[in-house]
Amino acid sequence: MESISTKNLEQWYNLNFENKLKGRRILFDDIHPLIENLPSRFEKKIIGYSENKIPIYKISIGTGKMKILLWSQMHGNESTGTKALFDLFNLFRDYDNSLNKIVDDILTNCTLWFIVMLNPDGAINFTRENAHNIDLNRDAVDINAVESKILRKTLDDFNPEFCFNLHDQRSIFNVEGTGNPATLSFLAPSEDIERTLTKGRKETMSVIVAMNSLLQKIIPNQIGRYTDEFYPTATGDNFQKLGHNTILIEAGHFKGDYDREVTRKFNFYAILQGLHFISIAKNYNNYEPYFEIPNNDKKFLDIIYKNMKITENNIIGIVDVGIQFKFKVLGNKLVMYKHIEKIGNLSNYYADNCINAENLEFNQLELSNS
Repeated sequence: MESISTKNLEQWYNLNFENKLKGRRILFDDIHPLIENLPSRFEKKIIGYSENKIPIYKISIGTGKMKILLWSQMHGNESTGTKALFDLFNLFRDYDNSLNKIVDDILTNCTLWFIVMLNPDGAINFTRENAHNIDLNRDAVDINAVESKILRKTLDDFNPEFCFNLHDQRSIFNVEGTGNPATLSFLAPSEDIERTLTKGRKETMSVIVAMNSLLQKIIPNQIGRYTDEFYPTATGDNFQKLGHNTILIEAGHFKGDYDREVTRKFNFYAILQGLHFISIAKNYNNYEPYFEIPNNDKKFLDIIYKNMKITENNIIGIVDVGIQFKFKVLGNKLVMYKHIEKIGNLSNYYADNCINAENLEFNQLELSNS
């Protein structure tokens, strides 16, 4: 298995990532000037409009027989994949670099279609759902949302061999058996309730194995495997069932990286490695190491206040309080706030920040569940 040079990746990325996109809330207004500025080797086309009439673009590049469809921000509040795709565009437009051979392999052997923001209305509100409160990732059967119709028409028109479905996951996920956050997690979606190991799933798993092999050299033991429980209405499960090998990437937490700027880099690395593997693969037989990737677990918190006093019915008790950071839009700005995730004995949980709270009362904390 051929992996991209991590040294070359780091050198290129630090100088050339798309620095006009930063933070968690990425809007159409942020990406539109970047789309307009893409050089002529990219084809740019408006393929529809969101429920609130914001344009949805398809960007394409490459001349090869292998067809690959990638989309981001199906959930409007999951923007790490969008940032990574624009980092990828910067690589494809910059031919004078140490990664030339990688780029040539991909663009010669593959044709790539990108939908860089499928849910621009949700991006404004920083919600999973679209303007009509439809979760596009659970709309693959009914196809009620206009954005879902756009994605399905693109899929049918293109008929890709592979799809990359780019998401973000909460910081509550850790790599099973470790105290490490699941910085990236992968999934080869199931096609049925029995989770049958079909030819298509094996091919999907082989690509994930290649991506994981690269990432383990850089962030060892921080890659997880998302549950492959079959979701009858989910996009990835249905696309996989239709014969389009669908690679789900969930971008997660890296220590202290609440804007997901470090994670976006590893997301970019994973996508590039996956595309390159597909572009040069002679077979997809190396799928079994997929099952060696640890599962995601749900034992990671952003803050744990240890041994905090809590008074109920005039009785003082001692508890641990687990906090997860959440986000909401106030005055058109994204605000991060502390949300009580768990209360009790959290000795089996991990956190970015553990605080000795022996001298704190529960009601002294500025916490919110709203």
